[in-house]
Amino acid sequence: MSVLVDTSVWIDYFRGEGLSDTLDGLIDQNLAVTNDLILSELLPFLYQQRQRKLAALLQELQLQPMRIDWPQIIELQTVCLRNGINGVGIPDLMIAQNAMQGGLHLLSWDKHFSSMAKCIPLSLYE
Repeated sequence: MSVLVDTSVWIDYFRGEGLSDTLDGLIDQNLAVTNDLILSELLPFLYQQRQRKLAALLQELQLQPMRIDWPQIIELQTVCLRNGINGVGIPDLMIAQNAMQGGLHLLSWDKHFSSMAKCIPLSLYE
């Protein structure tokens, strides 16, 4: 199954931190997926750092189309709040929704996602 790789993982990867072997394996197997939101968080920094080749390679990954379902975003946030999960930003809800819609696992270091996965059908990659 393909894996939507969150911004937090990419940042650690670019720094040479985290589980680079895991991400390398996903890339080698063509299982790493991105979306426009994640790219919009990463690409400006890469362009600013003149990392155009890296930015181009990142854009060659499989792109999961984003279909924002606002009523579902509201429902996800409501479920999170009912379960005591506060402070989840709309971008994180959009990423979770995108992974769920695409039937993807999500790889992230953001603790919001591990909390959310306890009360919504979000599959985390471990």
